[in-house]
Amino acid sequence: MHPTHAACLPTTQRRRRRLARTILLALMLGAALSVPVLAAEAGTPDAGAPGGMAAGTPAPASADAFARGGEYDMRRAVESALRDNQGVVSARAGRDAAEEGRKSARGAFGPAVSTSYGYNRLNEKPRSMSRELDDDTYTWTVGVSQPLFTGLRLLSTYQKAALETERKSLTLDKSRLDLAVQVQEAFLAHLKSGENVRSARDALSRLREQAKVTRAFYDVGLRPRLDVLQAEVDVTNAESLLITAENNHATQRARLNTLLTLPVDSDTAYVGTLVPVGFDMTLEQCLERAYRNRPDVRIAGKAVEIAGKDVRIADSGLYPQVSANFNWATEGDHPEASGSTLSPNGFSQWSTGLKAEWSVFEWGKTWYSGQQARQVETQVRAEEANLRHEVAYEVQSRLLTLTDSSKRIAVATKGLVQAEEAYRVAVARYQAQVGTNTDVLDAQAKLTAAEAALTGAKAEYLDALSKLWAAMGELKPSLTDG
Repeated sequence: MHPTHAACLPTTQRRRRRLARTILLALMLGAALSVPVLAAEAGTPDAGAPGGMAAGTPAPASADAFARGGEYDMRRAVESALRDNQGVVSARAGRDAAEEGRKSARGAFGPAVSTSYGYNRLNEKPRSMSRELDDDTYTWTVGVSQPLFTGLRLLSTYQKAALETERKSLTLDKSRLDLAVQVQEAFLAHLKSGENVRSARDALSRLREQAKVTRAFYDVGLRPRLDVLQAEVDVTNAESLLITAENNHATQRARLNTLLTLPVDSDTAYVGTLVPVGFDMTLEQCLERAYRNRPDVRIAGKAVEIAGKDVRIADSGLYPQVSANFNWATEGDHPEASGSTLSPNGFSQWSTGLKAEWSVFEWGKTWYSGQQARQVETQVRAEEANLRHEVAYEVQSRLLTLTDSSKRIAVATKGLVQAEEAYRVAVARYQAQVGTNTDVLDAQAKLTAAEAALTGAKAEYLDALSKLWAAMGELKPSLTDG
């Protein structure tokens, strides 16, 4: 420290004070301004989402953008869930928190400014040269420290925070994609259950009509009592199946309401049909899209980069830490700390300097920390490679399921046509008294089974398509490539 003595000329004293205050104000101004981002700033994640996803787009402020009691097709249901579902809200908050962490890490590049103010009172007044001094002492200090070299620790920490922000943004994309698949799966299950209700009602209507015909034949003595009983038993079974189908349909509606954050008992109208959507991509095209767009693949890549930054952070302890500092202090016997009776002029002092610290030996602490970080990096690289193999399997599996469902739709469509014709023939033969009631009931059961098979094949095809798009990392609210 270099105290300013009272013996100095007043002009010299004022110049020194003015110089100290100028340096202090310049450093404080530099700390307050935004620090220019280094080359790592280019790694700042963009708000947009990969693969056509709008994960970084802010959600609409109003939750009433759609009428809550209106109709929902698949696209509107997915968009509503992505806007209102709390799981997505949580993931979005995690991304925003990571962005604030990146900004915090960026602040470490600038100078750190600290200040302190103190007051001391002695139990009795001191004396100097037979003069009684004041027993109150006020002190104000200001310190500025600027890191100059930290073994790349600050830069690596900032780059790691930027990568973490990107990873959280991709996690948000993955949450949105997973939720979209859940909504589409529930929506298709709702449509399927609706078709099953319609089929069950048609079956019940056919059985009731057959029961009426059978009873009419029985009343005129053309059919035995057994035929009537068999027809009534089948009607009862059909009524039970209809109740089960209607309950399943209501359950699927409640599930959709939950995903869309609607009241669970809301009588929401979900509209749509099980119409297959064309898909003509090859396995190679699907894999190329998956490796490029899937959030979890990109998250794994970010994890590898973050592990690399951790290695550099751990190795930074092997290098000296260099910083510059500036300190200024003033004291006095009044609250403004501007001198005392003894020192009416030389009450402030300042110093500046450089500081280098180097931990030369810590029994291998820094070395083994670096080795640990390298092993973690190897681990995440292996996990990334394994994930890519799993992605290839998932895409292939979804594509095979889609192909299988497409073929089964063709078979089920043909089977339904045959079952309808068989039922018409059986009814006609029964009414012409050349067929039996058992033939009609058997044909009716096969017709109902054929309708269920076609409905199931269509629903499974669309569900496989939904999961195939998700396996490629692409958000398709209406299952169309557009």
